[in-house]
Amino acid sequence: MPLTLVVLAAGLSRRYGRMKQLDAVGPGGVALIDYAIYDARLAGFSKFVFVIRRELEPAFREHVDRIFEDSLTVSYAYQELDSPPLPPDYSLPPQRTAPWGTGHAILAAAAEVDGPFAVINADDFYGASAYGLLADNLASIAGGSDRVFLLMGYRLSQTLSPFGGVSRAICKSDGEGYLREIAEIRDIREEKGRISGVTETGGSVSLEGDQLISTNLWGFTPALFPLLHDGFAQFLAERGAEPGAGAEFLIGTALSGAIAAGEVRVRVIPADSTWLGITHPRDRARVAARLVELVQEGAYPEDASGWFQAR
Repeated sequence: MPLTLVVLAAGLSRRYGRMKQLDAVGPGGVALIDYAIYDARLAGFSKFVFVIRRELEPAFREHVDRIFEDSLTVSYAYQELDSPPLPPDYSLPPQRTAPWGTGHAILAAAAEVDGPFAVINADDFYGASAYGLLADNLASIAGGSDRVFLLMGYRLSQTLSPFGGVSRAICKSDGEGYLREIAEIRDIREEKGRISGVTETGGSVSLEGDQLISTNLWGFTPALFPLLHDGFAQFLAERGAEPGAGAEFLIGTALSGAIAAGEVRVRVIPADSTWLGITHPRDRARVAARLVELVQEGAYPEDASGWFQAR
């Protein structure tokens, strides 16, 4: 069963200050995206779709060719403000410049996906075992007629930054391990042993470190795309006129609504691997040090030019 990895890489990296997706944070000029591809290939993923802004394509092609030569089946999808085609009665607000969010990014990849697929952030490190778990569970939902999707959950305390607040999607599951709701919380930080954040409505909330959160490691079938198409049209009708960066059509929010309506079920799978990510510039040194350790432990080849070779 062929598996596709959809890599969300159209972000603007405002807080980071440069293009985080291809930042050479690992030994040998390796980016976090390269670890993802390496781990996903070993888990059985054979096609890779990069969702990017069109102006980033030359940089992505050069980087992927340098690290993996011609060993990957790669395609590119473009997350642009007016694609996929917007409803005919909708007009873009003139101040809108930022992408529409993760739900829109996944929708942009629809034409390149024809079977079960996973979705990741380009600038996150998820760990090899997470891809193996996800691949195994994708096999179990691929032939089903129901809309059952997958989400790998990480412990909140493992995904915080000591250098500032982060945004995380808190997962609330039922007794059978299926997602009931995702709560988007901003500016999460730990101070004096207490974790707190800010809700979408601006209220303060206290959080527990062992809560499972989404870092956008998902497993889907193409049954997701009609749901996103309808959800995006509704989002534009309700919030699409907000100026500036404006509102975002997030995959977690879209699925929360579909779950509440009984249209889908999402199984939450606790990840047994370490997550690494860079939100603030000072996170980089900490992540780079851990990647050096993983190379020294033999988890990844030391010579980046050999990454395309199967182990």
